[in-house]
Amino acid sequence: MTFTRRLTGLALASAAAVALALPAAAQDTRQNLSSESVIETIKQRGVIKIGLSIFKPWSMRDLDGELVGFELDVGRELAKDMGVDAEFIPTSWDGIIPALVSGKFDVIISGMTITPQRNLTVSFSDPYAYSGLTILANRAMTEGFTLEDYNSSDVTFAGRRGGTPATVIASMFPEATLLLFDEDGAATQEVLNGNAHATMSSEPSPSTEARRYPDTLYVPFEQSFLAAGEGFAFRKGDPDAENFFNNWIGTKERTGWLEERNTYWFKGEEWKDLVAE
Repeated sequence: MTFTRRLTGLALASAAAVALALPAAAQDTRQNLSSESVIETIKQRGVIKIGLSIFKPWSMRDLDGELVGFELDVGRELAKDMGVDAEFIPTSWDGIIPALVSGKFDVIISGMTITPQRNLTVSFSDPYAYSGLTILANRAMTEGFTLEDYNSSDVTFAGRRGGTPATVIASMFPEATLLLFDEDGAATQEVLNGNAHATMSSEPSPSTEARRYPDTLYVPFEQSFLAAGEGFAFRKGDPDAENFFNNWIGTKERTGWLEERNTYWFKGEEWKDLVAE
């Protein structure tokens, strides 16, 4: 009996020790994950490095050559709330995800649509903005076209290399020719010059360009395609960064800050005199 009681006591003591050790081990794991997060790197460095591509009105250069736009406002506000400086690193769109994965910057804030394909390589925050795609066409070349008419080998589209619009164009209009460029502006210029029938991009860019060149460009359909959310992209395996970015976005949504900045850049025209045509 005495021996049995001793064994029982040892078993209970071991179980208690294991029970006490489990929370401690979990706490150690959480601390290790936190210390390895890009958030800690940013805090220690005192700078958040943000990757972006240049396209209006998300990000562009003003008349003095300084970066301005919706994404710039978001990045600077994020940095301010973290108590660090913001460093913006313009990068071509087709190379922006590889640059993030290789560590060239900490996060992409550049109107990147959240897609399953991209999610295989990077993690995304909750959406901080939403937009749909519309077609911008050369009026003389496409007047009277139905949507089906654009899916023809006689039609040429222009698009930004690696961008969601180029993927959508290829999917919706597989028979058409697709010319790829590094920037949205170059694709729009091809349509304006008559070298392409149409392009596709997120609003308000198509409607803005149509107002600038009403005799040449127009938005042929009152229809948006692939309305989807845009998120911060960051390296996979970082739950601390995901938690922080999601909390930050949620706070800015609740306070109305994101809506106010979105309205300024996407629905107003006060900023137009700040940038080159």
